[in-house]
Amino acid sequence: MDASSQPERDLATSARLDRAFVALGDPVRRAIVARLSRGPATVGDLAAPFDITLQAVSRHVGVLEHAGLVTRSRDAQRRPVHLVPEALEELTAWIDRYRLVHERRFRALDAVLAEAPGPDHRTATAHGTDAAGADPQEDAP
Repeated sequence: MDASSQPERDLATSARLDRAFVALGDPVRRAIVARLSRGPATVGDLAAPFDITLQAVSRHVGVLEHAGLVTRSRDAQRRPVHLVPEALEELTAWIDRYRLVHERRFRALDAVLAEAPGPDHRTATAHGTDAAGADPQEDAP
């Protein structure tokens, strides 16, 4: 594979991710994806919980299909819609890449904060109390 194909592949991946995130930006489409995670369903099955027309649900499925998140097959008279798990895995991998970067940063910050004296200790001793917040003079006889 030559170096010139890498930018083309990155652009194709970026376009797929854009379509998928736009598709998932709609609550009805997210609900459809959630339903399909339990198994294939027809447009009629997918439309049942919504107060919208079959045609509207079919358009939502079309958006999800264009985004590569679902496919339709033919089973005699039925046209079940199927989730494409690999597409969701690609979204998850993209999100995880950035989540892991930030987790590492937060862990490093936690380590720095754990080594630094806490503000509770400085405040407590400056106000004449011990670390637990008790006034040592109260217990003196």
